[in-house]
Amino acid sequence: MNDEKLRKHLVTMLTKPDAHLTFDKAVGDFPSKYYGTAIEGHAHTAWQLLEHLRICQWDILEFSRDANHVSPAFPKGYWPEKAAPPNDKAWRESVDRFNDDLKEMCDLISDKSNDLFAKIPHGDGQTLLREALVLAKHNSYHLGQLVMLKKALRRLK
Repeated sequence: MNDEKLRKHLVTMLTKPDAHLTFDKAVGDFPSKYYGTAIEGHAHTAWQLLEHLRICQWDILEFSRDANHVSPAFPKGYWPEKAAPPNDKAWRESVDRFNDDLKEMCDLISDKSNDLFAKIPHGDGQTLLREALVLAKHNSYHLGQLVMLKKALRRLK
């Protein structure tokens, strides 16, 4: 696989609905009345999952491009303190920030001046390729949780 094909494949993994829903499909029609609803059998609320996805993606993006980036404390810093957003605007802002950071990560991956296989200088062996794959896997996992939660919540009607 040549470099350009690999870059396109990584962006596709992060943005297209190949084997799973896209982020926008998973959150786009999530009922606002359930953003902070906890339900038996599910470890997190939709807000907690959304914010966790956003925070982790932001952290991976910033680590990948900024030697001065400081990651949040693990695990507490990767989850919101509250089960529900303060208002619907906070939900929309989190969605927008997630999408902005996803675009930035895709731009970083697509930029041919960034060697996908080079060790990130301020890391301990990570590469941009590894970070892109970790992000794709992480997003896919938690989007699956969000979709399952949405299905369970819809049965509450």
